[in-house]
Amino acid sequence: MIGAGVVGCAVARRFALAGASVVLIEKGNDILSGASKANSAILHTGFDAPPGSLELQLVQEGRAEYLSVHGSLGLSVVHTGALVCAWTEEEEAQLDKIVAKGADNGIADLRRLDGGQARKIAPDLSPDLRAAIEVPGEHVIDPWSAPLAYVSQAIALGARVVRRCELVSGRFEGGEWHLETGLGGLRAGAVVNAAGLFGDEVNRRLGLAPEFEIRPRKGQFIVLDKAARRHVPTIVLPVPTERTKGIVICPTAFGNVLVGPTAEEQADRIRATVETGTLQMLQAHGEKLIPALRGIPVTATYAGLRPASEEKHYRVSVHPEVRAIVLGGIRSTGLSASLGLARHALRLYEGFAAPLDSPATVPACHVPNLTGTEPRDWQAPDHGEIACHCERVTRREIEATFASPLPPGDFNGLRRRTRACMGRCQGFCCAARLAAMTRGRIEPPLIVATEDGK
Repeated sequence: MIGAGVVGCAVARRFALAGASVVLIEKGNDILSGASKANSAILHTGFDAPPGSLELQLVQEGRAEYLSVHGSLGLSVVHTGALVCAWTEEEEAQLDKIVAKGADNGIADLRRLDGGQARKIAPDLSPDLRAAIEVPGEHVIDPWSAPLAYVSQAIALGARVVRRCELVSGRFEGGEWHLETGLGGLRAGAVVNAAGLFGDEVNRRLGLAPEFEIRPRKGQFIVLDKAARRHVPTIVLPVPTERTKGIVICPTAFGNVLVGPTAEEQADRIRATVETGTLQMLQAHGEKLIPALRGIPVTATYAGLRPASEEKHYRVSVHPEVRAIVLGGIRSTGLSASLGLARHALRLYEGFAAPLDSPATVPACHVPNLTGTEPRDWQAPDHGEIACHCERVTRREIEATFASPLPPGDFNGLRRRTRACMGRCQGFCCAARLAAMTRGRIEPPLIVATEDGK
């Protein structure tokens, strides 16, 4: 498997569950180093996906599997529902089409509302709201713990994860793949390209046909303080366009509210900058739609890149003659579809390979809860030191993640596993303590300047 984003982690789990010997390589310092580190964390129903599309099928397969396994893996579901909101006459005219598309996609519980009915669900929505569609099945989840759980279960089944391991080249010879990486050579019976933003480049390095071109699409977000959460009880979606799902106002699994993303084309596949003017626009947009958000501070800002391509649909292909599978162009629904994509990849593999022998038993795997849906470690009477007071992260949680089968590869990996430094102060109060606790354990090290400059 090439690429340890959410799709690669899900594929590693599915193949390990089927009995394959799995090696997952990732060029970054940690899993989720690329597109998967920044998203809106919505568990989609597929109500607005193209009818009959592979994306629709895999979003719905992935959602169904997530709902069936999340409890056993320690993962969350925050049952928010969603409102698709029409603010103009033109948008209102699109609502019946969206309801009809949802029905075609098997989502029968969409409900057309007038503005007053919608405000009974979300009372702080602006009185300018004309109409809405209620989508009860749209929810939010923890976007980082899910792939960590997937890959942790794969590791428990014998999979190996190799980070800081960039694919250099590959050739199919003698019925197997010979891969050259930055850490040496590997041999594989088959390859799965889940390289996200570098999916087309990995195809070239493997000598596969140039099936698509990645055209990175940047999305900027703002994260509002937890005080905003009471004003946003549900996901507030715009009427989508042909190009984008638009700017969302969304509660998070951690008690904040995010506003975003934008949809900005750029050539750079690595750097996703934030711009003051755009962030101010997002804040103003949120306050316009939900006036009660005025005056609530922005806790954090971030930007991510989505692996868009020259076509809107998923770019999935299979090459039986060289035992290769390509999962490309997985854009905004990748988190929801990841488990479905993993099942589909295994089906494609079974079309050209000998049957696998599933393990007799599947080891239990349970990642720590970071949300308010279940008790947190800080609530235990013996929790000990609190390392991050904003997010109430205990030292015990920090130590546990370093003792786990896949400890964080860098400080961002630690943040995603624990939420340390992700609260109101953004590390101002706790970074020095965390630097001391993680000294010699992450690379590059977390360095905090002291008064004497040391």
